[in-house]
Amino acid sequence: MPLLSGLIPPLCTPLTAAGEVDVDSLASLLNHQLHAGVDGVFVLGSSGEAAYLDDRRRRQVVQVAAATVAGRVPLLVGALDTVANRVIDQLDGITEAADAVVVTAPFYANCSNAEIEAHFRTIAAACPLPLLAYDIPGNVGRRLDVSVSARLLQDGVLAGLKDSSGTLDDLRRLVMLLGPDREAALLTGVDALADVALSIGADGLIPGLANARPGLFAGLL
Repeated sequence: MPLLSGLIPPLCTPLTAAGEVDVDSLASLLNHQLHAGVDGVFVLGSSGEAAYLDDRRRRQVVQVAAATVAGRVPLLVGALDTVANRVIDQLDGITEAADAVVVTAPFYANCSNAEIEAHFRTIAAACPLPLLAYDIPGNVGRRLDVSVSARLLQDGVLAGLKDSSGTLDDLRRLVMLLGPDREAALLTGVDALADVALSIGADGLIPGLANARPGLFAGLL
């Protein structure tokens, strides 16, 4: 059975007019999700504008999220950066509070599939928490190769994958390759195809619109 499943909203990061983390609004948003019965929360992803926050603000988001969630549901935290060593630097301050870490393929540099695989293996070796790959080609510049994803998932390097590719083609192939008894979580971030993703075997949803309407997506599960 996958470690993660169900509805895991990727939360926005509320900011004050001065650009600081709006702690009260973030806690309120987290409580809104918990009251709706979500199965987890994901902070510092694309919806959370993690790439635009400095390390101090990122750490603050993690601290507020961990204190508010207080272990009631799994807390996923994004560590989004260009290369493995920069991602590993972000783990300090995350691993004490989170339940899983979400990372993309390297970006800016045009890496080969072998280099992308090495990127995830290097981070996993340094990360004491379950690691999920975040396939978001609109931000990274390329889709994760299905054979690379499948190998990392089968080897236990990755505990799961969030597919935000915009289609369900690769997710469908991974469902077939890994089978129904897989231990890795296959999650979709494509809001408009959430129902279809579940029908083809996805384990859960990470939909941005759940920031406002978590109940809408919870009703699909």
